[in-house]
Amino acid sequence: MAVTVREISGAELDELIASGRVLVDFYSKTCGPCKMLSFVLKDIAKGVDDIEIVTLDYDVNKDMVEKYSVAGYPTMIYFNNSQEVERMKGLQQKPTILRMISA
Repeated sequence: MAVTVREISGAELDELIASGRVLVDFYSKTCGPCKMLSFVLKDIAKGVDDIEIVTLDYDVNKDMVEKYSVAGYPTMIYFNNSQEVERMKGLQQKPTILRMISA
């Protein structure tokens, strides 16, 4: 069963990453590469079922940006049981992201 990419608030993030495997995309609504990445993430979501894929607005959630030391957007952070496993900055292609979340 496929997953859905959904936007969350900063308040939800800590609780969500404690629940299992989560890929978080820190993005900005005015960022071109962020918009392109959203299509890639939606495509990935169609083929996975054991991970949450969420987006977090960089400009609205400054407290989470600071807490997780996100220096720019787009930035993706893959968490497994509250632990950061890997981080990628910039627009990434589907195979690269799939490798990250399957590690």
